[in-house]
Amino acid sequence: MLKKLILLTGIAAMAYSCTQAPEGMEALNAQAAEEYLVPIRPASEGRNPCWNGFAQKFIYAPVFDFQKVEGAASYKYTINDVRKPENVWSFEAEGPDAPLSPVWNDIYPADVHLVVEALDASGKVIGKAGERDFLRDFPFEGPYPGKAMPYRESAMRAALYTHRMPAVQAWKTQTVPDLSYQLNAYPNKIHGATLSNEAYIADNIPEYKEDALLIARNAAQFLIDQSFPEGHPLEFFPPTFYQDKASSGWAENKGTTMVMDACMAADGFLDLYKTTKEEVYLDKLLKIIRTYSKLQAEDGSFPIKVYVETGEPINDAKAMLEPILSLLYRVEKELGIKEFVAMKDKAVDWMEKNPVETFDMTGEFEDTYRLGGIQPYENLTNCTAAMYASYLLKQENPSDKDIKDATDLIRMSEDQFVRWNYLPDDVTGVREVHSPITMEQYFCYEPVDDSSANMANAYLDLYAITGDKLLLEKARALMDHLTILQNQVTGMIISIDEPVEYFWINCSWITQKTLLRLADVVGE
Repeated sequence: MLKKLILLTGIAAMAYSCTQAPEGMEALNAQAAEEYLVPIRPASEGRNPCWNGFAQKFIYAPVFDFQKVEGAASYKYTINDVRKPENVWSFEAEGPDAPLSPVWNDIYPADVHLVVEALDASGKVIGKAGERDFLRDFPFEGPYPGKAMPYRESAMRAALYTHRMPAVQAWKTQTVPDLSYQLNAYPNKIHGATLSNEAYIADNIPEYKEDALLIARNAAQFLIDQSFPEGHPLEFFPPTFYQDKASSGWAENKGTTMVMDACMAADGFLDLYKTTKEEVYLDKLLKIIRTYSKLQAEDGSFPIKVYVETGEPINDAKAMLEPILSLLYRVEKELGIKEFVAMKDKAVDWMEKNPVETFDMTGEFEDTYRLGGIQPYENLTNCTAAMYASYLLKQENPSDKDIKDATDLIRMSEDQFVRWNYLPDDVTGVREVHSPITMEQYFCYEPVDDSSANMANAYLDLYAITGDKLLLEKARALMDHLTILQNQVTGMIISIDEPVEYFWINCSWITQKTLLRLADVVGE
C-alpha cells in the first residue's frame, strides 16, 4: 500500500521538490560527519553499561563491550564489507573497547563484519576479543527532497482526513466507537487524539466547528463512560483496550492496562477544555492526574502495566515517565495549575537516577510489552528517548546536565532509528524503502510517521537552545519527507508501511502538531 501511495504522490511532490543545496549545506554535511565520529555514552566512561548489545545499525562510531585478552599488548580492529570482503578497513588500539572513529568516515554505507583480535608485544595474534555484524548506516547528507506542500497546509489536510474518516464521523450520532475502524478499540490513544484533532478543527475552521465539537463531545462522553469508577485503584482512567477487541491478537494483554496510556486521554480533555471552556473536561483531566498522584511510588516511579481487576503491577518493570511529565508541564504552563509540582519533581528525580543514568530508555507499547518483561536495552525506542529529551529541553533554563543528557538521547535515537537513506535491494538494485524516515522501536522496526515527528521535535528543541542549523535541517528533512508521503487527494499521512486500516489517528495528531510547529519556526 505504501508503495502505491508513493506512486500516487510522487508527481505532485516533484512539483514542489527542492533539490538544490541550500547555502551552507556542504558545511553542514561536513559538520555531521565530524559529529558522527564521537561515540554515544560508551560503557568505558563508567556511567552506564554497554547499551548497544541489541543494535543492528550505527550512524555514530560505535563502541563495543569486548573483553580484554590475557597477555594482549594491543588490539587490531578489522572491518570487512560483507558483500565485498576484499574491502577492508583496519586500525590498532590499546584496548578492545575503542571507538571505530579512526576509520568510521572511510567506511561507506554497507553491511559489515568487525573482528577485534588481541596482539602480543611482537604484533602476533594471540586471541579474539570479539566480533560483530552490523550495518554501517548512511549519515545525514543533504540536500534532501523538499516539502511537497507548505507545512501548515499539510497539517490541515491531515487533520481533515481524520475528521472525514467514516468512523470519526460516526461519533456525530453515537457515543460508542465504530469498530469498522479496528483501532477505535484503543480508547486512550485513538479517542484522546480524536478530541485533540476535533478541537483543532473547531478552532481553525469556523464552518466545521459545530460538527467537530459534536464529534469531540460524543467521543469524550465515551471516554468518561468507559473510565474506571470512583473507588477503583485506577479510578477515572479510561482503559487501554475496549472490549478486548484490540488485544485479541495478544492474549496476555487481556485484563491489563498500560498505566501511562491515560495521559493521552487527559491531553485530549485538556485540548477540548481549552476550546470549549466546559468544566466537565477540566474536571475529568484533573481527576485523571490525581489518580496518577495516588499511584506514584515513593521513589517517584510508576508501573508499566497493571491488572485491571486489582490495579496490581504485572511485574516489577517501571514506566518511562515522559507522558505524565509532559501532561503536567502543559497543565502548569497552559492552565496555571501548580497542584502537582511535588509529583512532577519526584518523577523527574526517578527518571534522572534510573533510565537516564543507565541509558535504558525502553519501549512500552501494549502490543509488544511482555508479561515476563524484557532484558535491559532489548527494546530501545525513540518514543521514550527523543521525547524525554524534548521534555528536558523545553524547561525554563535547562541545566548544562539536562542539555547534555538530552543531546545524548537525541544522538542515540538518530543512531538507532533514523534512516537517512537505504542500500539498494540485492536482487532488484532498487531502494525499496522510502527515506529519510524514523523507525519506531526494536520490536517493531518499521517506519512510523510520529517517530519522525518525535525526532524532528527533539531536533527543534535543541536548535532553540543552540541555534545549530544542522539540527533544523535534520528536522526539516524528516518532516519534508512526510509531506511527500502524504496522499495528495485525501490528506492522509500513512502511519506505517501497512494497509490503510492501520492508520493511527494518534500518530497523525503528533505529526500534525510537529508540522505546525515547524511552520512557526521557519516563518511559513
